[in-house]
Amino acid sequence: MTFHPYIKKPRAVVDQPWSVPALCRRYQWPTGLAGGGVIGIVECGGGWLPADLLQFCHANGVAVPTITDVPLDLTNAPGKDPDSDGEVALDIQVAAASYYVATGKPASIRMYWGSDITACIQKAHRDGCDVCSVSWGNDEAQWGGEALSALGDVTRAAAEEGMITFAAAGDNDSSDGGPGAANVDAPASARYVFGCGGTSLPQSGPETVWNNNPGNADGEGTGGGFSTFYPTSAWMNGAPHGTGRMVPDAAANADPNTGYNVVIAGQVQVVGGTSAVAPLYAGLFAAFGRKLPFVGPKAWANHLAFTDVVQGDNGSYRARVGPDPCTGLGSPIGTKLAALFVK
Repeated sequence: MTFHPYIKKPRAVVDQPWSVPALCRRYQWPTGLAGGGVIGIVECGGGWLPADLLQFCHANGVAVPTITDVPLDLTNAPGKDPDSDGEVALDIQVAAASYYVATGKPASIRMYWGSDITACIQKAHRDGCDVCSVSWGNDEAQWGGEALSALGDVTRAAAEEGMITFAAAGDNDSSDGGPGAANVDAPASARYVFGCGGTSLPQSGPETVWNNNPGNADGEGTGGGFSTFYPTSAWMNGAPHGTGRMVPDAAANADPNTGYNVVIAGQVQVVGGTSAVAPLYAGLFAAFGRKLPFVGPKAWANHLAFTDVVQGDNGSYRARVGPDPCTGLGSPIGTKLAALFVK
């Protein structure tokens, strides 16, 4: 099975893209936290360049993180696939900046290189990571029941021992690139993974569901819907009923037209995608400390730690007051999340 990176480039000129620190401030990130959490990042291709990371950190006033590459059946190999390289750069830079804004300290990041997402998550758990960010995935139907069952077992074991997995919900609206109008992406659909959807957040104006093809189920926009494999989770208070577990749990800016400034191959580029949202949350939660409880139950019991997003659609589903299969609980209010999770 091939996994897709969830990174998108803008279709239009972006007048005011976000720097990652500015976006964190917009989402009311806490500051001065003790931090200490180790961030695992799963990559199924591509590679990163130290020069890109240094350029990004210097431009954004971010402390350079410590990076450890952990090869499984792949290695850090930049220069072969621009999209994959862009994904890797986005993951590292967003996670590093998110953590730094909340702590004022450099992040500790471990990069897991492998063609099997489940194996990478399991290795990150065994290595003692506290959060794991996954910005690659595929439609549940492409995984099959046996692989989804293994993913569920691995992510549950990790959550029970204090590693939270954050995963992108996909960038192809409610179809997730599948044959029908409504499919969800794994690993975001797994019950013990925190699924990360996408919004469109301009510098001024309301935050809406990210969908650059409004009303279209197979365009460019946030994934979301209901699993056909994993059952509904009891802790998802207020989630609408569907075939199974609702995706995503929450969201943040992902629209490339309101995108993130990152450095890829020496050039500042504006990119987006739900792949930006998973490392954004991962960096924040790593700042909360080590070996935290799985975020799902406490987040779903505290809707007011998120800003409800009530405008827009992802094709098959429309935003509404309360949780929905477009942006879940909404976008983060960092200080309120810190109040819930910082020990």
